[in-house]
Amino acid sequence: MVKGKNVILGVTASIAIYKACDIIRRLSSEGFSVTVVLTAEAEKFIQPVLFQNLSGNKVYRGIFDTPEAWEIEHVSLAEKADLVLIAPATANIIGKIASGICDDLLTCVCCATRAPVLISPAMNENMYKNRITQDNIKKLKSLGIRFVEPIKGRLACGRVGVGCLAEVETIIKEVKNIL
Repeated sequence: MVKGKNVILGVTASIAIYKACDIIRRLSSEGFSVTVVLTAEAEKFIQPVLFQNLSGNKVYRGIFDTPEAWEIEHVSLAEKADLVLIAPATANIIGKIASGICDDLLTCVCCATRAPVLISPAMNENMYKNRITQDNIKKLKSLGIRFVEPIKGRLACGRVGVGCLAEVETIIKEVKNIL
């Protein structure tokens, strides 16, 4: 039973961001507590209040935001997590995590957590198949980070190719398998 398990949902700036709403709804209906960490770029697509209303929890954004109570947020979020799920995950966030770059709240949480990390990429097919992106994914997999692979579908550019966020049901199933 997953009741009471804490999922930190990292949301990055992909056109598939709207599916994060469905992920929150589904995880919540399965008994998970969902806390969203939103990258600054993702805020250009969607406002944090939507995720707050869906999850019932505060949405965390900037690493230097003033906390409501004194705490080192990236560490407290990392310790709270039973799982860190990044969906949708851009090539940028995958590259930063693979390189150990901690320049935003989400990358700091990933670096500080001992919980499993599950990444579900969503990007243009050329970006996904790029050798650098594939090397970053291979590196992260070798370090124990799990992936829900993207699927073939209509991309933001209008072409059909691999790079669409996996089906929400597939992502939820993998979260439940891990926890």
